Amino acid sequence: MLAACGDASSASDSAASTGPTTVDPTNSPTSAPTSGPTPTTGATTGGVTEGVSATGGETSGGIKFDLQIANDINFDSEGPPPSCKVVDDMNAIGSCKTKAPPDSFEPEVQWSWGQANVEGGSTATPLVANLTDDNNDGAIDLCDIPDVVVVAGGGGGLGGKLYVLDGATGTLHFAAATPIESWVTPAIGDIDNDGLPEIVAATPGGFINPSGVVAFEHDGTLKWSSTDKFNHDQGGSIALGDLDNDGDVEIVADDLVLDHNGKTIFIAPEQALWDIAYHCTATALADLDGDGDLEIVLGQAAYHHDGKVYYNNPQLKPGFPQIANLDPDPEPEILLTNINGITVIEHDGKVKFNDIRPTGDPPGAWFRPATVHDFDGDAVSEFAVSSAAHYSVFEPGGKVSWTANVQDGSGWAAGTAFDFDGDGVAEAMYADEATLFVFDGKGAPLLSVPRSSKTLIEYPVVADVDNDGSAEIVVVSDLDFNGNQTSPTVQVIRDKQDRWIQARRIWNQHTYHVTNVREDGTIPQFEPPSWQSLNTYRTNAQIEGGSLCKPEPPG
Repeated sequence: MLAACGDASSASDSAASTGPTTVDPTNSPTSAPTSGPTPTTGATTGGVTEGVSATGGETSGGIKFDLQIANDINFDSEGPPPSCKVVDDMNAIGSCKTKAPPDSFEPEVQWSWGQANVEGGSTATPLVANLTDDNNDGAIDLCDIPDVVVVAGGGGGLGGKLYVLDGATGTLHFAAATPIESWVTPAIGDIDNDGLPEIVAATPGGFINPSGVVAFEHDGTLKWSSTDKFNHDQGGSIALGDLDNDGDVEIVADDLVLDHNGKTIFIAPEQALWDIAYHCTATALADLDGDGDLEIVLGQAAYHHDGKVYYNNPQLKPGFPQIANLDPDPEPEILLTNINGITVIEHDGKVKFNDIRPTGDPPGAWFRPATVHDFDGDAVSEFAVSSAAHYSVFEPGGKVSWTANVQDGSGWAAGTAFDFDGDGVAEAMYADEATLFVFDGKGAPLLSVPRSSKTLIEYPVVADVDNDGSAEIVVVSDLDFNGNQTSPTVQVIRDKQDRWIQARRIWNQHTYHVTNVREDGTIPQFEPPSWQSLNTYRTNAQIEGGSLCKPEPPG
């Protein structure tokens, strides 16, 4: 683990002048029991949860679907698409018009689950997907309640467990019998084209030993385990994508690339030989060269789907890659965050600038995943990243937009963002060693929720986890430095009146960027370039009128 780096200089004036709302999970009237509940199926009636619209009025159906009739599909002869199925290829992103009413940021804990001496804590990013048939109609689809997937317990090669929780109540659906590595974030997606999502995780390995890759069916049944392994130190992740556009999904774990049956396609050269502490990464998949298929982006190097080198710059330190458009040209850039600071690489591998540290925090503090979103409503995407003592938003060229104090010298945590009120300015979120923060567009804390963790590369996520048409926040907790877990393993936070704008009902992997997965868990054969539409990374998209939308700048 990293030692604490840098001194905690004061946050921006705006952050210091406004006190956040504090949510106490122990006083939430809607919390589920924090010990493991009895396994059960969801308790909704007919698979439909009565919801509240973004304007505060009761909805008639409660569910708003992330689907529409795509422009290139003709349903004249076949009738309309089925009401619970995704038919859109995410190629028709409109403008978001809906806004929440004034003063609609009144958060509360909807439910919580788990405790350290029962299930154990979690240092993996929670995931969201539909894995259970809650309305008993014989199908798992968008009419069912989404599920929250969490890895808890274990650590250091001891083996954690994969838990699947009902998104509306926190009730335990099941725990997979096969142990997995608790320091690696799984991925969810339909890898075998059977119409149902699978869960892909890592076998126990820990700090010293490498991990293999293991796949589970949607119900937790073991599907396969890989022969080859990968190094991940104290944090890692799995990513899914159809690298070669052949209709079969590939699986990437750091430098290990597998087919959908777990057979090795290739192993890229190790990126972190200089220091065992930095095997940890979250490999990105993106079409950098515009040829339609996906490259495997490790940061300092990238590879074609067949293992051929796309670019390699050994002068750069390994780190976390993010893909976004960060300059006026239409091509994507690779935002690399490593121990030396912030680096931006052009789509062809040429370094635009490297190792900048705009907040003044020292080397060693910057080895953390970043988030890309429009944080100030100017219709241009910025990026946010922690530097141990600070969480900051930067303009595309690296200039500081705002910075706020955080407490995270222990690990490599990431953040996210979402426009909860639909005003065109996204709120930034970061979970440090003691607190989940939600910041406004100037860095002032709107919300603080107690949590505990020494942090690895976990981060909070935003999704409509209960299918009520309003976004929720999911955050996990683990042991702190004193060996105490002061908060439940999982907390789901909502607006008291469910007035937050609707988010998608899926978050399937650490390098989630919306266009990498459809809402039903299917992986697109031809992934739409995220930087040409939403231009976000590690954030969720809003839904309006049945399809994805992008907020309009305030005006």
